[in-house]
Amino acid sequence: MTHKLIAGGAVAIAMGALVVAQGGRPASPAGSAAAQVGGKYVPGAEGPVYQGGKWIEITYGRPLKRGREPFGGAGAAYGKIANPDAPVWRAGANVSTQLKTEVPLVVGGKSIAPGTYTIFIDLKPNNWTLIISSWEAQTRYDTSNKKQLWGAYEYTPDKDVVRAPMALTTLPFAVEQLTWGFTDMTEAGGKLTIMWDKAVASVPFRVGT
Repeated sequence: MTHKLIAGGAVAIAMGALVVAQGGRPASPAGSAAAQVGGKYVPGAEGPVYQGGKWIEITYGRPLKRGREPFGGAGAAYGKIANPDAPVWRAGANVSTQLKTEVPLVVGGKSIAPGTYTIFIDLKPNNWTLIISSWEAQTRYDTSNKKQLWGAYEYTPDKDVVRAPMALTTLPFAVEQLTWGFTDMTEAGGKLTIMWDKAVASVPFRVGT
């Protein structure tokens, strides 16, 4: 069954690659969101310059709704448009979503060392769980590579670093293209936030020491 799902996923990936949007644009372009903490502004010739900061970044594929309801369906069918055949959702498109941090973070009461991680979401109706994992991400789809993941295919929870419940609310408008961002940021921390369609979900984090 797993091989059938992987094969189906490979077909979907291949088709996705072929669906290069009209005008030569990719159907789900690459995206990134970043925040910088721990620095300070110092005088510069052209105005204050932020120096000494450390980066926190999320990189991901950005699918568009294109008339779909990504989080439609009830019960086991919930979210199958967003995530049809993987154990958890890659929280993006194509490649695995990655969190890269130059500073330690505390998420869900657990410390995360500086480094690169993959991000997934366990989708349940009104109950989303953010997963930060030590699984490495493939840069291109390779069925023979069992040490890294493409998207969330063959994800297993044994490499989970953090599982944290997400605050899930409904927007008064619909977001066409999936968007990750850092919200309510301060030097002490903020929130990892994802928006798509009318759903917005977030998890607070703080900068560790």
